[in-house]
Amino acid sequence: MALALWNIGVGSSSFKQQTVSFEVSCRKRDRDSIHPYKVVEITPPPKSLGIRCFPPNLQCGESVTIEGQAYTISAVTHRYQLRKGKYEPSEKRLDVLSTGRYLVNLYLEDLLEHS
Repeated sequence: MALALWNIGVGSSSFKQQTVSFEVSCRKRDRDSIHPYKVVEITPPPKSLGIRCFPPNLQCGESVTIEGQAYTISAVTHRYQLRKGKYEPSEKRLDVLSTGRYLVNLYLEDLLEHS
């Protein structure tokens, strides 16, 4: 089990520093089948849901449950960084929407196409 820490700046004129910690529960023996992803709910304003472990083959439109809440994956991003002449994975991110919001967006997009 690992612990991830982020420093978040709050306020415009006075900078306050707040440390937010998220627990990552990927065991070493599970790393072959389960990978850590940074999860962000993209409904304005974007909200970080922490680092969660999911299978490596997630795709857009799939449903995931985080802390009892159902979310639908809107985007999967894999970032790489060039180190010593090789590209190495640096971050895996899931952009999610609540399932209800995802369905409303699909309905509104369909209405827009047919108008």
